[in-house]
Amino acid sequence: MSATYVLKRLALIGYTLLVVSLIVFAITQVLPADAAVMLLGENATEDALAAVRVKLGLDLPMWQQYLHWLFNVLQGDFGISMRNSQPVGPAMLDALGRSLFLALLSISFMLLLAMPLGIIAAVRRGKAADLGVSITSYVGVSIPEFVTATLLILVFADWLQWLPATGYVPLSESVPRALLHLVLPVLTVSVILIAHVSRMVRSELVDVMHTDYIRAARLKGLSARTVLFKHALRNALLPTITIVALDIGYLLGGVIVVEEIFALPGIGRQLIVAIQSRDLPSIQAGALIMATTYAAANFIADMAYAWLDRRIQYE
Repeated sequence: MSATYVLKRLALIGYTLLVVSLIVFAITQVLPADAAVMLLGENATEDALAAVRVKLGLDLPMWQQYLHWLFNVLQGDFGISMRNSQPVGPAMLDALGRSLFLALLSISFMLLLAMPLGIIAAVRRGKAADLGVSITSYVGVSIPEFVTATLLILVFADWLQWLPATGYVPLSESVPRALLHLVLPVLTVSVILIAHVSRMVRSELVDVMHTDYIRAARLKGLSARTVLFKHALRNALLPTITIVALDIGYLLGGVIVVEEIFALPGIGRQLIVAIQSRDLPSIQAGALIMATTYAAANFIADMAYAWLDRRIQYE
């Protein structure tokens, strides 16, 4: 993997985010909201509203407003919230951290279950274990997040009363309580991920096990465990990396529903509140931060491809 490829990939990410920023800014400009009215209230005088519009640069042509906003974003300034008159950047980045922590726990839990399930289904192809994993995967993919969340709350919070139904506790306050409040959200997010990834691992592993180099490894007298884990699984994981990277995009979208149901103050819930209150700077910041996170996940997936398979050479 050459440095030229890495630079080209980073340049492509930059171009993509530039286009995304343009689209996000354009969409927020057509929303039925007046920043001056949101800040001063509906009873403000026209003179006061005009003064605020001049202060915020809203009297400038649209392209100048965009360039001014983009210049500030590149410096880490996402503007001031219309809802609470606080800087948008720190609040959104804090919310992103909470969402990424939820996503990290969900992906870790998913990998702990999806990988073994996919391997068992591939090794036991056509048998009861394979059928059980396949049926469970289809069910997991078919159930929406809000249904899974409702069922989990009903069973574990209402009937059994083992876990809290909603709420959030910072890690700095209490690690055990914080993790306890995240159990149900993690399970909700992980259900679809486990179903998705386990199916991919099974499918790819079945294909790899029928290739010539695997037959050659068996003819050399290598044990079944060595053939499976040293030769077959490494190559079967390559497409799975892409799926996991794409699932990052799902997580950023799916956690919006999950965070709203479980009252978690992540970036998804922040974005919902911003849309409901017509808080344009927060909407712009939330959408751009989520797009950046998704682009970074795909870049990391490309790098992981080259690390796992040395035969892949990026020019």
